[in-house]
Amino acid sequence: MKEQIALEPIRRETCVVRETHTTTGRTLSVKPGETASRNLFYGRIIIKAGDESIKFETGDRETGLICLNGSATVSVGDTEFSVTRYDAIYVPRDSNVTVSSDDGCDFAELGAPVEKQYPLQFVKFADVRKDPSLHFIVTKPPTERDLNILLGKNVEAGRIMAGVTFSSDGNWTSFPPHEHHDMLEEAYLYIDMPAPQWGIQMVYTELKEPELVEVVREGDVILMPQGYHPNVAAPGGSINFLWMMAANREGVDRQFGVVNVQPEYAAGGSGLEASQK
Repeated sequence: MKEQIALEPIRRETCVVRETHTTTGRTLSVKPGETASRNLFYGRIIIKAGDESIKFETGDRETGLICLNGSATVSVGDTEFSVTRYDAIYVPRDSNVTVSSDDGCDFAELGAPVEKQYPLQFVKFADVRKDPSLHFIVTKPPTERDLNILLGKNVEAGRIMAGVTFSSDGNWTSFPPHEHHDMLEEAYLYIDMPAPQWGIQMVYTELKEPELVEVVREGDVILMPQGYHPNVAAPGGSINFLWMMAANREGVDRQFGVVNVQPEYAAGGSGLEASQK
């Protein structure tokens, strides 16, 4: 029998984190005990032109580094990578990391504690775009979006998965509504939404009385410890986000696209079937 996971409640106080992109250096905005995450950590590494390198240790957490803007050199132990926009690096636990940038860079850092040490891996965004099981268009307007899996089945890991999703203007995404809390917790970081762009994010277990309905803008984070989580872009703009997941059980639950669609919409599938090819 599968072990029952104690789910965090959907509450604004622990599921909404604002403006995580405004502080330079290395910051941490999501972690268990302070937000509604069980295993997921999220932070930011922002270096301005002329700033010193940032060095840190991953400790017991496997770590994903995803370049959101700029370019950088990332060293993990004796291995060095040249990283540009939307490239990703999977960094094993117990690693030493150095991030350096001459012209400036902005990274999302996500992680989760793991028992095993998995291999260091580098993912070029250009390669993701060429793989139809990692990059595909989901459904059609008004729910069409461009989905890119950066850290998924292409990477050997214990808990974390991540990717970027770009909506068409004014469209819904994460639709049809689905949930996967028996296997995965998730958070969305909203990116590439310069003012005045905004959107609305919902998280709910019962649509008649949604627990969370929030206006979201660039740099905000919404956590989904459980429940369905559709969102919509305001007209004239798009809702774009880095999605970050952490599996409940290391290895076993790390599966993308295995979801429960809200029953009213289940007949048409989830729209994520291309990821299973």
